[in-house]
Amino acid sequence: MLIFLIVFFAACGTGIVLSIAVHPAHQGTVLAWLGSIAALAAAAAGAAALLSGAGLTLALWPLPGITTLTLRVDALSAVFLLVAGLVLLPASIYAGSELRAGSVQGHERGFTIMLLGLYASVMLILIAGDVLLFLLAWEVMSILCYLLVVRAPGSQNGQVFSGYLLLAMGEAGTLAAALGFLVLARGAGSLGFEALRSNGTTLGADARWVVFLLSFFGFGVKAGLVPVNSWLQRAYASAPRPFAPVLAGATLNLGLYGIMRINADLLPSTQAGMGLLALVVGASSALLGILYATTDNDLKAMLAHSSIENVGVVIAGFGAGMVFVAAHYPALAAMAFVAALYHMSNHSLFKTLLFVGVGAVEQQTGTRDMDRLGGLMRWMPLTSLGFLAGALSIAALPPFNGFVSEWLTLQVMLRSAELSSTGGKIVFALCGAILALAAALAVTCFVKAFAMSFLGMRRLEERRSVREAARGALASMGILAVLCLAFGVLPTYLIPLLDPASMQLSGASAADALVPPFFVSAAAHGSLPAAFVADFRDIGAQVGQQVLPGRGLVVMHRGGTANPVVFAMSTSYMLPVLAGLLLLTYVIIRLWLTRTRRLAQRERWDGGVQRLLPEMTYTATGFSNPVRVVFDAIFQPTTVEDTSETVAEHFRVAIRREKERVHLVDKLVFQPVRSATLWFAGVLAAMHHGRINAYVTYAFLALLIVFAALAMY
Repeated sequence: MLIFLIVFFAACGTGIVLSIAVHPAHQGTVLAWLGSIAALAAAAAGAAALLSGAGLTLALWPLPGITTLTLRVDALSAVFLLVAGLVLLPASIYAGSELRAGSVQGHERGFTIMLLGLYASVMLILIAGDVLLFLLAWEVMSILCYLLVVRAPGSQNGQVFSGYLLLAMGEAGTLAAALGFLVLARGAGSLGFEALRSNGTTLGADARWVVFLLSFFGFGVKAGLVPVNSWLQRAYASAPRPFAPVLAGATLNLGLYGIMRINADLLPSTQAGMGLLALVVGASSALLGILYATTDNDLKAMLAHSSIENVGVVIAGFGAGMVFVAAHYPALAAMAFVAALYHMSNHSLFKTLLFVGVGAVEQQTGTRDMDRLGGLMRWMPLTSLGFLAGALSIAALPPFNGFVSEWLTLQVMLRSAELSSTGGKIVFALCGAILALAAALAVTCFVKAFAMSFLGMRRLEERRSVREAARGALASMGILAVLCLAFGVLPTYLIPLLDPASMQLSGASAADALVPPFFVSAAAHGSLPAAFVADFRDIGAQVGQQVLPGRGLVVMHRGGTANPVVFAMSTSYMLPVLAGLLLLTYVIIRLWLTRTRRLAQRERWDGGVQRLLPEMTYTATGFSNPVRVVFDAIFQPTTVEDTSETVAEHFRVAIRREKERVHLVDKLVFQPVRSATLWFAGVLAAMHHGRINAYVTYAFLALLIVFAALAMY
């Protein structure tokens, strides 16, 4: 593990040195090769820690009176290391391809240095073993993200504003999280994570709530949680194409890591209220995120809003785990935590895939507006297939990975029946219904995204030449599509891989609770009741045990004698069944129903129109309009133009209605705060009028207030 970490930092450092030395034309090659080596080393370090069950602690150097800077890899950080490595590998290949294509022309050297520096800072955050090193690496990461957004060639005012917003909100969140760390460290004698964990047992209920709120919403800024997510959509839309996959697939997870590290590892939940709050925030984020994603026609902005939705699903699962920990249901907590970690991993993979696909589309077409796209599958078939794999994954359709983690999260919500609190059950039921609605809207959203961009008629101007994406983009999409499918059809191998992290957070094994050892090669196979094994042998639960290792291919939660199976699912068996059904459908239609039919060509009628124009086809705006109308009370758009043209004041020729949509959170939270701040600043400004008598009065009143406060104290 230590060797892998050394290789990672050596690759990043070598890449930075080489980027300084070589010509800008070769920066793409440096970034692709050295970034890929670093990514493989990070993934190998995470996998080694999870498979071996061993951690790593390495003291760097002491800072007298403060702490000892320490590197530490445990099961939780190993999961995030593995996911970061799997994301950064294809992202590096794609970024190198974009640099060679001139995506950041004139800034190749600076981009390569900053991106490799960002890789190193992400790794340091995940393996930091003390608060000081964690926060130092976090600051470096935040500054590099800001620079990578605003230093892109041709940056506009909106892009610079997005970068400033990213930095400002990130710094506010970092300050809140740092205060949470300080409250947790009070009386610990050190800023090391081990000392904080030991000191956490001495904190009272009020101090625990302070730490939770500061860390949850502080790190929630980076994660994109409602209501502290106004930066995310703007930053994603403004990020240069080579950087967007890293921003979405790697750095977003750091906020989730901070939340889990403090509130499940360093300070485990003892009060169900904290978990219920996280559950409500997660479900609200999921619903609001997917609503705005469904109605947005910019591909990048749509994916940004979708990230809010998926982060909400992760936090909902995490909140459920906190509730089960507080209620002393460790097995259910382990299931909830593994569902959250699984969905975090899945989101990183398919969101990186989709951002690479959007980058390829934007490079070839010059636009991200779905209303202007269409028919791209004819010119970009491989890109279309890659994007389709990502769309099926994020829409949670089997057998791809999004289905497994979202299905498992919803099943965890139903396990609230074990709780004794009626209020808790109601919160779980409502949040579960919201998550189910969000999952349904996600299907609508990505049906629109794929159909309106890749299917139908071409809406681009004819003179625009569209070709297949570059080989680097296709290679990245191929790697990610294979990973999305693998994470979908092999959940019984992924859950045991994530099990050490869920066990660290809950104290119980998620693998024991979710993957029964049906295969005789599993050590615990003999623990299953003979009648139980016989029942499932009849339906094929032991198919493949002679050639496949592991516990089995069925995800199942076992109950008691009266209800031996609470839920069960197997995407491993589902894949060949779905493939067989598709093949059977093809055979029936092509070889039986249509074998005697002859193809006849006729001139199409099209309702009397001689030629169907692209303007007459269904657009993305029209597709999502029902969602916009139904949820208009949430969107609350402001009409800025509403005009009509008439003939003789009777016959209406055209209607123009333009609405400006302000995000609900901005309208309800930030705009009132902004207005109140400006009003208060205006009052203070009016007090500075230059009259000395008034200033003396101000000083006298301030003195009276101080005396009154001292008297009351």
